[in-house]
Amino acid sequence: MRIGIDGIPLASARTGIGHYTFELAQALARLAPEHEFQLVSPVPFISGPPEPDGVAPSNLHKVQTKRRFWWGLGLPGYITQSSLSLFHGTNYEVPLWSKCPSIVTVHDLSLLLHPEMHSSHLVRRARYRLPLMARAANTIIAVTESASKEISDHLRINPAKIAVTPLAPRRTFRPLPPKQTEETRKRLGVEDDFILFVGTPEPRKNLITLLRALTEVRRNTELRPQLVIAGKRGWHLNEILAEIASAGLTERLKFTDYISDGDLCALYSSCTVCIYPSLYEGFGLPPLEAMACGAPVITSNIPSIVETTGNAAHLISPNDVQQLAQAIVEMIAEAGKRLRLSRAGLERASQFTWERTAELTLEVYKETLRSWHRPIQ
Repeated sequence: MRIGIDGIPLASARTGIGHYTFELAQALARLAPEHEFQLVSPVPFISGPPEPDGVAPSNLHKVQTKRRFWWGLGLPGYITQSSLSLFHGTNYEVPLWSKCPSIVTVHDLSLLLHPEMHSSHLVRRARYRLPLMARAANTIIAVTESASKEISDHLRINPAKIAVTPLAPRRTFRPLPPKQTEETRKRLGVEDDFILFVGTPEPRKNLITLLRALTEVRRNTELRPQLVIAGKRGWHLNEILAEIASAGLTERLKFTDYISDGDLCALYSSCTVCIYPSLYEGFGLPPLEAMACGAPVITSNIPSIVETTGNAAHLISPNDVQQLAQAIVEMIAEAGKRLRLSRAGLERASQFTWERTAELTLEVYKETLRSWHRPIQ
């Protein structure tokens, strides 16, 4: 069969959905060499990190096709012309009509459930488009059971229409020895002992609570840990910068901006602790990536992250500044606790692989095609 996959997330610097699209496509192509997979986009692809093992699967192709009105006319026309068996929208979107079945991945419902955390034009679009896409798709993929329940409840979707396929750390993420991480830290201006936050500083990532917790640590102890923020500069950055300045944290904070997987792996592998106090997630991949590199993790006790991290992280209420401050002090002070969490995290992360995600996703494809009453070729 010939499978089309939304390639638009690979037309810009990769973040969460771009990584999902790339890793899933690679793993699917390797798992099922008898099938053809096409990453299809109406805009140019940009070069990203190299393919695993340096060689792209021969049955995976990037197709840029310049067609107007992409979701309404351009993509449906391409599907017909190319005789695609199925189309997978990895970023909330599928064609509005098609001669083949479609699957949409809905990573989370943040835009609907927490509109105050997003810009208003994105919220307006999501309120119209998300229900429309959920109805148009033959199958919906959620990334956790908790996200699946939210989709069913809030979009009024029959649970039988939703399949769950988890995400996984990229193979790049593995523990690196100190000598290998030292060069990265020196180049980025990162000290030997530091706290790591990974993500775009936007409201739902809850960096403000982390900054306030660090202020409490400074007020009540002699600890002055360096905070490293690895991620693109997000919106509401002025509010964050004001918090940093008022708390006197400027000299103990390092923004790296967007960094390569290699540099991020080095930071995960050498941090004292990785902290991810997010208010809402569909899955929560950064804590799992950190665990795959051996980092001890403090993160939120929200349902999706609990489902992802299991008992391998120190869980805190994301709105409790005092609780987070206490967790930071304990983690810095107790080497034994850091070691226990590191070992538990490595074990937990090993249970998630892109090969397994591809297996589950391929089964979703086949089941969707069976429901479409088409033979699988």
